[in-house]
Amino acid sequence: MSAANLLVEREGAVAKLTLNRPEAANALDIDLARALVTAALDCEHDPAIRCVTLTGAGRLFCAGGDVAYMAGAGDKTAAATAELASTLHLAMSHLARMSKPLVTIVNGPAAGAGYGMALSGDVVLMARSASFTPAYGMLGVSPDGGLTWLLPRLVGLRRAQEIILTNRKVGAEEAEAMGLITRAVDDDALAAEGAAIAAKLAASATYAIGSVRALLLDSYANSWETHLELEARGIASAISGRDGREGVAAFLAKRKPDFTGGR
Repeated sequence: MSAANLLVEREGAVAKLTLNRPEAANALDIDLARALVTAALDCEHDPAIRCVTLTGAGRLFCAGGDVAYMAGAGDKTAAATAELASTLHLAMSHLARMSKPLVTIVNGPAAGAGYGMALSGDVVLMARSASFTPAYGMLGVSPDGGLTWLLPRLVGLRRAQEIILTNRKVGAEEAEAMGLITRAVDDDALAAEGAAIAAKLAASATYAIGSVRALLLDSYANSWETHLELEARGIASAISGRDGREGVAAFLAKRKPDFTGGR
């Protein structure tokens, strides 16, 4: 599944995606965006994969869209930018809607669309030396990569306005304090902690995790009664499945469950 600009590795039931354009700060061009779509679809539909991690090669996580690539399109810049953003968004949508959890391991600075990608994980681990920067204002453009959707939901509208409009840089410690990330981690411990969390999630009940992901993602759009009904249907479906039956049996037998990830 690997491409030159996107490394895809398997470690047990964990698929590890690594943005691999370190010479370009892991900036997103159309080839990398397309590779992300392919990888996202592979992860979504491979039942042997039960958790996905996303990180960057080198010193940066992702600098966002490749400005040189977009500008290089000349009088087709608008079309090239729209294609790039739409392709990236397709990858992000599949990663958000798959049943498997996503762990983002922010190994260095993230800017622009890289900021949104970093925040899109179910678990977001950030190196203490890393930082977030919107970067759109300095280019005279508006955001992509889901930043205007994710940021206000995580920190509130007023703070999101201030961060994006003033292009304010947020370090790892502040990001943890304001609830932007799961936690800040010492740089030399980041990879190991990310691997440990991914392994734990991969050993969990994947179908139930998928249900949780969908419920949380749709919670802002649903009415109270609609959401309660979806929760009721979800738990009924999960408890009748293979992992649900195993979880109940293990609970009653006072033993550790052995989830296999299936329905």
